[in-house]
Amino acid sequence: MLSIFKPKQQQFFSAEEEAKILDAIRAAEKETSGEIRLYIESKCRFVDPLDRAVEVFLHLKMDETVNRNAVLIYVATEHRQLALIGDVGIFDKTGQQFWNSQVKLMLSEFKKENYAEGLVEVIQKTGHALHTHFPYDAATDKNELPDDIVFGR
Repeated sequence: MLSIFKPKQQQFFSAEEEAKILDAIRAAEKETSGEIRLYIESKCRFVDPLDRAVEVFLHLKMDETVNRNAVLIYVATEHRQLALIGDVGIFDKTGQQFWNSQVKLMLSEFKKENYAEGLVEVIQKTGHALHTHFPYDAATDKNELPDDIVFGR
């Protein structure tokens, strides 16, 4: 079996990798009213990681953004699963093909053990899509959700 994730570690990212990811999230969100969150846990409680991503999305209240344009990147390291979910506002504008291509990009980078780089690239591409459909407006925009990486169990 091909392992596309690092073995379980105390911390999944180095401090430098985590800083790059957080910088990418902040940079993307400066260009859009959209929100991007990253959720990392070791094991997925569901057979389909998309089901778990939906549960996390709702738990983090990501469905409560004004424009319904929040995006969650979900990764279960030990189970080697991932999912990307966009709320109805952004999903309706980009379509299923966009999300499928982002998942393929992450899988491709993860297979090469480029975890942080893969996430940064997907964050940048997602940020660009959010900017295209939900550009930043200084008069009305506020950061509705924290930019931190959420680590589950």
